[in-house]
Amino acid sequence: MNVTRNLSYVAPGKYETTRFEKIHSVIFKNSVEASKIVAQEIATLIQSKQAENQKCILGLATGSSPIRVYAELVRLHKEEGLSFSNVITFNLDEYYPMTKENNQSYHYFMHEHLFNHIDIKPENINIPDGTVAIEDLNQYCVDYELKIKNAGGLDFQLLGIGRTGHVGFNEPGSHVNSGTRLITLDHITKVDASSDFNGISNVPKRAITMGVSTILRSKRIVLLAWGQNKADIIKRTIQGDISAEIPATFLQNHDNTTFVLDQSAASELTRLKTPWLVEECVWTEELKSKAIVWLCKKTKQSILKLTDRDYNNNGMSDLLAQEGSAYDMNINMFNKLQHTITGWPGGKPNTDDSNRPERAEPARKNVILFSPHPDDDVISMGGTFSKLIKQGHNVHVVYQTSGNIAVTDDEALKFAEVCNDFIGEETSKIDFKEVIHFLNNKKENQIDSVEVRKLKGLIRRRESYAATRYIGLKDENIHFLDLPFYETGQIKKNPLGPDDITIVMDIIEKIKPHQVFAAGDLADPHGTHEVCLNAIFAAMSVLKGKLFLSDCWLWLYRGAWHEWDIDEIDMAVPLSPDEVLLKRHAILFHQSQKDRVMFQGSDSREFWVRAEDRNKNTAKIYDDLGLAEYEAIEAFKRFDY
Repeated sequence: MNVTRNLSYVAPGKYETTRFEKIHSVIFKNSVEASKIVAQEIATLIQSKQAENQKCILGLATGSSPIRVYAELVRLHKEEGLSFSNVITFNLDEYYPMTKENNQSYHYFMHEHLFNHIDIKPENINIPDGTVAIEDLNQYCVDYELKIKNAGGLDFQLLGIGRTGHVGFNEPGSHVNSGTRLITLDHITKVDASSDFNGISNVPKRAITMGVSTILRSKRIVLLAWGQNKADIIKRTIQGDISAEIPATFLQNHDNTTFVLDQSAASELTRLKTPWLVEECVWTEELKSKAIVWLCKKTKQSILKLTDRDYNNNGMSDLLAQEGSAYDMNINMFNKLQHTITGWPGGKPNTDDSNRPERAEPARKNVILFSPHPDDDVISMGGTFSKLIKQGHNVHVVYQTSGNIAVTDDEALKFAEVCNDFIGEETSKIDFKEVIHFLNNKKENQIDSVEVRKLKGLIRRRESYAATRYIGLKDENIHFLDLPFYETGQIKKNPLGPDDITIVMDIIEKIKPHQVFAAGDLADPHGTHEVCLNAIFAAMSVLKGKLFLSDCWLWLYRGAWHEWDIDEIDMAVPLSPDEVLLKRHAILFHQSQKDRVMFQGSDSREFWVRAEDRNKNTAKIYDDLGLAEYEAIEAFKRFDY
């Protein structure tokens, strides 16, 4: 097979062959940069085929991973004249059964994100048909394969990867020789899709998928993976053995495949997680901290018990030679971690703050706690939130979105019926009879009416008031931004816009904070945290020249999905058993998010359990490393904006 990798993928520092990796992979800072380069490779291929008067045959994927690639292709078409007139496309898969009009169908997805915006001929678009009668499906799949073959085979196949290791919908157990067929979806795949369908019970059980052998016959394959949730399966795919249990590993046998990753998706690869096992390192302070924490976990010893032999036997002899002795390194690392621990997250007044994570002055700080959804504040930092109030700081919690789509229809119907019974429609600002009628007659994939969305938002708003009052915050210090990007009534949100940024800027200017806490957890299933964080970054960037912001520190917390690695933590706030209980009760005020969580991702535990387990685990790691033993710890990373 002729290998024609785009050489821009192998720029210095982006890719190094290691003895651990069995698939060519490149790592980018973020998915935006990576998607543009992938789109450019596709565009170059299309243009080269046009120059030779040939058709360009593309295999396309759906899901969140390729969205930015498609957006860049649309831009190239509209702004730079890229034509798709010679392009024939074949999509990987489609849910079964599934109508084309359903907004969860891949037919709808592809037209929404790509086909409606370019000059591709409709007859050149091929997407598996989720409406084919079951008795006709085998022949339909054979014909789909034949159509790809008659077109000349796939010149380029774009892939994503599921947490099961599926490519297309080739779930664990798929054979290397499998062709296009009907397949039953793995439970994990259905869990991951459940938020798109408002619950796992609504996710189709089956799908039509292009087979492994069909994919492997492609002349060029590029697989995209973004985010921490993909890190484990990426490592197993790139570094593990070939196995039908992880169908993506079959790509190890394809000689023109590239995995395009962001730093989070690549974070478990050996060359990033433990680079000292791959090659000689430049030992920065950050890398030293990472390595020493890893060594403690590997040897099951506390920091101060590590010996020269431990360093030498675990690929860190060059670090030992550079530093001189294990003793000095251990003391320095122990002190570094010890200095992250504070019971005064707003700074301790009238004390020497040279070895503390926060400034002593001003003694009473203006604090903004940004919460993307109306519960991230207590889930992520409920204990720290309480301490800041008790220690006399002027704390404001700012909810960036209404969170309305995370309220189930049943929950909304219950509230609507209670309101209707209690106050009657004539004195109500919402016509609850109309809301009840809408919810009782809501069709599949129908967008909530404005009044239903308002009700769901109010449910979450009142839960937030209850939780923050319990924590001890005054009502006048609670702010709801209802950022416009979120208010679509759908899972799919609008891009971050100028109005969103202006709203965030206004609240920052109003409060003039000395501290800002924001969600740095970018692993939430639908990206709301990332958009909300970008809104804060953009707002603070515009305001950077303001005098008040020159004395403002930005702290990032993580929420229900992941915790900071110990070596990344800049401030560790211990919680007592009573504070852990207070935090739990505050989270439980968010009753609409209990029991039937719509957006819980891959973790079936309730949010309060996840948060508690995570905080206790962080405390245990500090204890295992030889520091003080605490009931729980909330962790933060300082960000220089």
